[in-house]
Amino acid sequence: MKRLEAVEGDYFSRFLPPDDDSGRESAVLMLFGPPPADAAAGGEHVLLIERSHTMRSHPAQIAFPGGARDPGDDDVIETALREAEEETGLDPTGVDIVTVLPSLFLPPSQFVVAPVLAWWKHPTPVSVVDTAEVHDVLDVPLEHLVDPASRYSVRHPSGFVGPAFDIDHLVLWGFTAGLLSRTLDLAGLTRPWNPDTMRPLPERYLGGRRG
Repeated sequence: MKRLEAVEGDYFSRFLPPDDDSGRESAVLMLFGPPPADAAAGGEHVLLIERSHTMRSHPAQIAFPGGARDPGDDDVIETALREAEEETGLDPTGVDIVTVLPSLFLPPSQFVVAPVLAWWKHPTPVSVVDTAEVHDVLDVPLEHLVDPASRYSVRHPSGFVGPAFDIDHLVLWGFTAGLLSRTLDLAGLTRPWNPDTMRPLPERYLGGRRG
């Protein structure tokens, strides 16, 4: 825990919240733990979503559950849990909050994102709640994510280069992949992989607005 409390935002990203507090506050739930209650596989997992393919921004992308803070939310922890429940149907009472990591900035959308790190002490079944926002709910084994064969770098046509994870026929990249990659590093779970293995970003992830 002390190691988590000491980490600075620039460890995760070079994009930090603006000093004038002009960004829109939001949160994501980084939920680790046993698989959902209705899953067959064992071992530790992380909960992710595949965004709807018809969304205006970031269609089809893999992400942590989350979204913008509502006026009624007491804090970003409540935001992360509320959004996760609305997107996946999980029961938030079964989630233990570990810590809130430093907030990061997404320049295209002007979102200030607070990553809420949590442990799923009592997993419940999860599924798509609103098809307008979520195409699929994914529980991904950590064993798969740390496998060097699942890891490589992607290049976006804009020139962006970053880490990526192969999840069957899906590609986890961008903000979520960078945050997850750094968190695995911090936890000491990363196995040596070759970032020089470069692949182009599939066309399916190039549609819509980036922000």
